[in-house]
Amino acid sequence: MSNVAGKAYGMNVVTPMQPSLTWINRALFMASRAIPSTLKGLLGLSIIHFARWIIIKRKQWPDLGQGKQSLQNDYMLFCSNFNGTWDQYIDAFADGIPSGLDLFWYASMKYPASIPISAFKSYITRNQFHTGYYYNATPGSAQRDIKAALKLYAELKCLAEKYRATGSNPNDFAAEYRKSLARIQNCLGSPGYAPIASLDTANADINRAPFVIEQAHKTAAGATALPPP
Repeated sequence: MSNVAGKAYGMNVVTPMQPSLTWINRALFMASRAIPSTLKGLLGLSIIHFARWIIIKRKQWPDLGQGKQSLQNDYMLFCSNFNGTWDQYIDAFADGIPSGLDLFWYASMKYPASIPISAFKSYITRNQFHTGYYYNATPGSAQRDIKAALKLYAELKCLAEKYRATGSNPNDFAAEYRKSLARIQNCLGSPGYAPIASLDTANADINRAPFVIEQAHKTAAGATALPPP
């Protein structure tokens, strides 16, 4: 699936808006930036890397060689990166800020509201564009994994400085090491595997594995049999 890179999923949703209502959505965005507490339900979702709503007016579409666009509606572009599966994300979003979602998509045509969730999921599915290319710098790590690694790195640097300050005394260093270990013990767990986004894809990978291994062995054997230059 092109939308998935390791543990992360990239989502792009484009919904049409009536131009006469675009200014209302813009005002709602300005209010949410001025009062961040309105998004506290969203900020508390640790599975989310990034989420952004962008208003694109009908005269702002770029001309990349396809010619000038003649559109009747403005559009809302929603971009997000998150950990987990598509269903988990939509469920968490609707549970976290249902009223916020209804405000952000207020002017979007045929928006059904975030509750009940089934209609909201259908709406996102119909308006989502699958990502053709999705790059993730840390595919094996979720947001929590990265935060844990940064905390561990900072603690190791601090421990190294204390080691130099104590004059390499084994007893003093051992005491500082135990204190550091207690502070970062929750950051030492395995990041684990990414969730299965598609059982069909997972089964295909399992069935394809023997063929891939066999081809790798043949390639390695061929490289070994080549005469020296």
